Amino acid sequence: MDSSESNAAVWKSNEVVAQWVATVDERERARTWPRRVLAELLPFAEEEVFTFVDLGAGTGAASCAILDRYPSSTAVLADYSPQMIEEGRRALKPYQGRYRYVVIDLATGSWPPELDGGLDAVVSSLCVHHLPDDRKSALFREIFDRLRPGAWYFNYDPVKGEDVVVDDVWQRVQDRRDPEVAKRRAHRTPEESARWENHVRHISPLSPQLASLRAAGFEAIDAYWKELDHVIMGGRRPAG
Repeated sequence: MDSSESNAAVWKSNEVVAQWVATVDERERARTWPRRVLAELLPFAEEEVFTFVDLGAGTGAASCAILDRYPSSTAVLADYSPQMIEEGRRALKPYQGRYRYVVIDLATGSWPPELDGGLDAVVSSLCVHHLPDDRKSALFREIFDRLRPGAWYFNYDPVKGEDVVVDDVWQRVQDRRDPEVAKRRAHRTPEESARWENHVRHISPLSPQLASLRAAGFEAIDAYWKELDHVIMGGRRPAG
């Protein structure tokens, strides 16, 4: 089973999505601040009118942070899971009229025609790490080609350490912050273990991803925020 098939088995499963939604509040508490940072990184004035694309948007948590920060903005949420899109429409009721969903499978490179170019900004949140490295690189090129000159792309995602000792430090700190995580890790069901392996198998180090952004044509590339194994990386399509 390749990456796209295994991801679909997870995110197009009614059971998996229901479980994900049931535990979303616990996860999102730790993600509130980096998503605020993601919103702040966008170079728009508070009341500026613009449209951003949220790739792999799921139920729209990243979009909500941006819509809250910029009350005149609108969102195009791109996802491929009918179950996640349906849950997202429930979660996004307070933003009615300021968003729409489009269907896209990030694993295939098949973009809807309405996202062919001239995009004001693109963000992604906790989804690109599901893709193999060659597909990550291809996705960065596709995003670059669709941004208008001077527009930005930011990606909030986990990364792998380039040294196993670093990975061990990250794990130790996370376990100290939440001892229940370590207990759950030691007692996963076979189904939970399979989902976890699908989650982590394509996580890659930061430096090659920054290199892929550079190779795609981006400038001003950086890890603009980082805490342990989670980063916000990004860059700008040159204005010239």
